[in-house]
Amino acid sequence: MTILDVKNLKKGFGGTSVLKDISFSMDEGQVVSIIGSSGSGKTTLLRCLNFLEMPDSGVIRVKDETLFDSSVPETFGEESIRRKRLHFGMVFQSFNLFPQYTALENVCLAPTLRASETGETPDQIRDRGRELLRQMGLSDREGNYPHQLSGGQQQRVAIARALALHPDILCFDEPTSALDPELTGEVLRVIRSLAEKRTTMIIVTHEMAFARDVADTVIFMDHGVIEEQGPAAQVIGNPQMERTKQFLSSYTK
Repeated sequence: MTILDVKNLKKGFGGTSVLKDISFSMDEGQVVSIIGSSGSGKTTLLRCLNFLEMPDSGVIRVKDETLFDSSVPETFGEESIRRKRLHFGMVFQSFNLFPQYTALENVCLAPTLRASETGETPDQIRDRGRELLRQMGLSDREGNYPHQLSGGQQQRVAIARALALHPDILCFDEPTSALDPELTGEVLRVIRSLAEKRTTMIIVTHEMAFARDVADTVIFMDHGVIEEQGPAAQVIGNPQMERTKQFLSSYTK
């Protein structure tokens, strides 16, 4: 089943085109890795999907719902955008945890704010939060504040927080870029376990071996366009486009 369909997505800033006619789709349970040089538009694409940036034109559909269609006039109020974002869970490079809240409180905050809509009780929310932290290997850290956690632990709390709202698609924006190699392994193991559970994910990453091994599909972006996309092993192991070959030549496969 197709869960995400993106067609002809465009976004510019100050006259500079950052996304140029981006189109791709993915199925439920699929993992898509997006690779490319800095400035290729990877993060902007994620931010448009999450409505942290508003696309200039194109179409975004999740399941059977059209979230954005530039051919249909729509007023994007705060409530409308908030509901559209619920389809996506976002994990940022820099964790973005609330420093005044414990790990468990960070995970439970958004579900608590939505409890009047979902009908979840405080006990149900806390039980779900604890289960997510357990899945992240952080059962013993639920009462710790962010400054008491390592970078890898903070990122795992951020992943649990993103999962707490049951998103259709979990998005990662360079989830290991702020971590040293040892802590990077912690986070990649968690993402790998999510992939094994068929969690639908889009992962912007510079970890080429990880993308090859975990993703079903790899998209290579360059200067705002999709230069190449296909099965992960093919794109990374046997790229067809010259620009993809040049990019990957700097990485050890």
